[in-house]
Amino acid sequence: MDDEQQPNLAALIVAQTVDAVIYADAQGLIRLWNAAAEQIFGFASEEAVGASLDLIVPERLREAHWRGYRAAVGSGKTRLGGRATLTKGLHKSGRSVYVEMSFSLVTDSEDHVLGSVGIARDVTDKQVKAHKASAA
Repeated sequence: MDDEQQPNLAALIVAQTVDAVIYADAQGLIRLWNAAAEQIFGFASEEAVGASLDLIVPERLREAHWRGYRAAVGSGKTRLGGRATLTKGLHKSGRSVYVEMSFSLVTDSEDHVLGSVGIARDVTDKQVKAHKASAA
């Protein structure tokens, strides 16, 4: 592979990975949304790109989400240091989805925060089974 193909390779990897890849700018507007994000959250890329992260954050979690998002963007550090966490997301249909999600800040060459990338995996089925098992 020659150097000319390298940027294209990165775009292909993001587009084709099986986990959702969501990049939001420092204001929390979605700028990148791959096919796995479409599958997990139900929104087509055309609907998601340009929208606020509120699109997939359940209303009752938004205040805490934005408090954490602003703190991370302001400090240049995430609370979990990139470790995945279990959280609820919002599907286009209105139903909740459980996702294991990790967050990383994206910075420029001078360490200015440009935004955040989230990598998410749908674990809804696993959570439903665990809940049913604990209720039995």
